[in-house]
Amino acid sequence: MFEKLKQHWKVNGLNLALIITTFAVGGSLCGYAGRKLLALTHLDKGFLWIVLYIVLITLLWPLAVLIISIPLGQFTFFKKYIVKIFSRFSGKQTSHHTKTVNIAIFASGAGSNASKIIESSLLGSHYKVALIVCNKAGAGVMDIAAKAGIPSLLIEKEQFFKGDAYLPILQKNNIDFIVLAGFLWKIPGALIKAYPKKIINIHPALLPKYGGKGMFGHHVHEAVINNKEKESGITIHYVDEIYDHGAIIFQATCSIAENDTAATLAQMVHVLEHEHYPKIIAEVVQ
Repeated sequence: MFEKLKQHWKVNGLNLALIITTFAVGGSLCGYAGRKLLALTHLDKGFLWIVLYIVLITLLWPLAVLIISIPLGQFTFFKKYIVKIFSRFSGKQTSHHTKTVNIAIFASGAGSNASKIIESSLLGSHYKVALIVCNKAGAGVMDIAAKAGIPSLLIEKEQFFKGDAYLPILQKNNIDFIVLAGFLWKIPGALIKAYPKKIINIHPALLPKYGGKGMFGHHVHEAVINNKEKESGITIHYVDEIYDHGAIIFQATCSIAENDTAATLAQMVHVLEHEHYPKIIAEVVQ
């Protein structure tokens, strides 16, 4: 449970402990304050007292946790948390939720991750898959694009690396964000410059280990197994000019048993990819 909370809130173990402490102490504080205030009314502890107590602690809780969060260094987290709760209950959305973000998925293979991302986008996410970009004719991801009715673009090396990097086409399709999902070519500097902090990738290992040129697919899993690692997983990170080098956004792990092979490890990693990548994309694009 604690691992899931750390991943969901994107915090380390210490901050998670401080957040839980703030919840607990803040809850106790608003309960105490609610009882003291009701004592001033001299009401008997009947139905009306209970109703007023619930109303009071509901109103006092945000203030209580914000006060407690200050000395514990969690004010920023709880400020965002309370604003998010208020937005949901009021039916209002903050300004950054109003725009649907158009993403382009760059892929080279079968497109299983692309398929999951498309599915997620159709379930009410704040992003839309507006273009599928592929560098391999006949790749499965092109069929996925066709079935989903999403425009696709087949690219070639000369124009990608030495020409305009297809930037005019991306701009014509109003692409706001680029998601790499099994895309094997290095992203040229022109695209990185045009989309700063707006290109992300998923790597099938725990970076900084097992990254770099040539570290993709089964090559990664074989290296992990050959080195007798006890765990592997996925890393979602921003893309810069160096392979698998950009700032890490999220990681999830899986344990490796003695009898696991590169094939069984690949299956476990695929599960993590499909579970987490669409959710992290939804969070990052906002």
